[in-house]
Amino acid sequence: MYTGRSLVVAITIGVIALILLGKLFLIQVTDDSYLRKAERNAIQRVVDHPYRGLVYDRNNSLMVFNDPVFDLMVIPKDFSLKDTTRFCELFEIEKESLIENFTAAKKYSWVKPYPLIKQISKEDFAKVQDFLIDYKGLFVMTRSVRSYPRSSAANVLGYIGEISGSQLSRDSSNYYVQGDYVGHSGIEAYYEPELRGKKGVKYKLVNVRGIEKGAFKNGDLDTLSMPGENLQSTIDLNLQLYGEYLMEGKRGSVVAIEPKTGEILSIISAPSYDPNVLTGAKFGENYEVLNKDPDKPLFNRPIMAMYPPGSIFKIVQSLIGLQEGIITPNTTFACNKALVNCHNHPSPVNLFGAIRNSCNPYYHQAFRQVINQEISSNTYTDTQIGLDKWRESVLKFGLSNRLGIDTHGEKSGLIPSSALYDKIYGKGRWKYSTIYSLSIGQGEMLVTPLQMANLAAIFANKGYYYTPHLIKSINDDPSRIPDKFKEKRDSGIDAKHFDLIQDAMAEALYGTATRAIMKDIEIAGKTGTAQNPAGEDHSVFIAFAPKDDPKIAISVYVENAGWGGRAAASTASLLIEKYLTGEINRPELEEYVLKGDFIY
Repeated sequence: MYTGRSLVVAITIGVIALILLGKLFLIQVTDDSYLRKAERNAIQRVVDHPYRGLVYDRNNSLMVFNDPVFDLMVIPKDFSLKDTTRFCELFEIEKESLIENFTAAKKYSWVKPYPLIKQISKEDFAKVQDFLIDYKGLFVMTRSVRSYPRSSAANVLGYIGEISGSQLSRDSSNYYVQGDYVGHSGIEAYYEPELRGKKGVKYKLVNVRGIEKGAFKNGDLDTLSMPGENLQSTIDLNLQLYGEYLMEGKRGSVVAIEPKTGEILSIISAPSYDPNVLTGAKFGENYEVLNKDPDKPLFNRPIMAMYPPGSIFKIVQSLIGLQEGIITPNTTFACNKALVNCHNHPSPVNLFGAIRNSCNPYYHQAFRQVINQEISSNTYTDTQIGLDKWRESVLKFGLSNRLGIDTHGEKSGLIPSSALYDKIYGKGRWKYSTIYSLSIGQGEMLVTPLQMANLAAIFANKGYYYTPHLIKSINDDPSRIPDKFKEKRDSGIDAKHFDLIQDAMAEALYGTATRAIMKDIEIAGKTGTAQNPAGEDHSVFIAFAPKDDPKIAISVYVENAGWGGRAAASTASLLIEKYLTGEINRPELEEYVLKGDFIY
């Protein structure tokens, strides 16, 4: 017989036994968490990184492809070294770097893989792969880096690198993890979603030494990576290479556009760099060198540099005056050098003569009529009203705003408003005599080389443009380029006013840019010499050709090279010849440009 006390003890023991049996049943039969934990001790989850999409030029020449590299991954709890010196010699890593990387790995996780040595080239990996079996806790993850068959278009294509902390925090898709590579500039950054592809995952069984023993669950849980989409750029690689050749040893920009589509044929920033140096294990070291280079090769001048447009802006002034009815083709002014300096040419001149001879006093007087229309009896107020009305017309040419090219970092330039001059001089304390330098593209006015080329496209198209862009198709599908690049944009100027402008621009070469004249192709162009208080003036030229059926519009800006009719016009003329004929038949002009002795 159980006493009351012994009965309580027996029941308690029975209950505890039942609980233990129930828990054991749950562990062994219904709860597989312990099984999964045990499996994880022998399973490696390896991310299968996709190949990025390739990039081709408009003629299907390969511009960017992928090269395999290998990241040596470490699981800290499994890794130990008996001979650190031998390891460092085998894998060509400094002891300090090894310690630093392994410390970072332990800080990240004791049980998760972390890169110990990044981006081992396929040549170096071939030397060490047989030694991996000697080191527990190490395995290799295959990655890829970009490679460039021609050392060209670095600023256009951009580069890829490890994702930054700020980029990771902005990743709403949750696609990226620390250590992933992303586009950091150029096409690589803008079209990152298309280029990156989709990651896959493989689960591998490994023994206690980290040696692979096959796929986990026959690979049923594995997923395949999907490569990124290929891009066809608008760039003509042959034209790009030739332009970079002509700009060697110079500072400046070249932008060439197909006027009828807005497709960028060439976009050159000088000086530039070999894009291959920003790939592989020495990326960080090489980036620092480029970043500290006083010539600023990483600075993308075509979209980031801002300069006074100089005399090329006289064409815009002419068109606004014609559209507003303030001037006509027969409007005539004397070349009065007391107003503003000018070179020698016949005087007086009508509008055609003003464009042909780039007459500064003509535009000083014409711009005054545009600005001071006597809307108010107060001269200061009248100038303010006129300037803001004029500015509204200028903005329709795509100035003082980002055009929206498909790359990051584009600057907007500046077309000054009355608010700017109120800030500088005080409200009601400035008038036309304060701002007359705007009449010839100087003063506070700033444009980018891309905007200059777009102006040339507007003049070629008789009043409209398409947003300049760098991509022609995505995965062979032209319809997939962003819609904004298919939208025709109007400058607000009637097409009829462009006939005189085009004829005068063609004749202008005989007045200010005789070197640019071609025998069989009629070029319409305009020179500019942008004043530079810090040194020699900058050489500027815009053009389109052939005049009656334009296939190329171009801007060239050569810093500290003096008159626009020398460096810039000569360079542009050679590039037009190269694009339209495929060859150069003026070796003496090519030699002149390559020599670069423009100041004399």
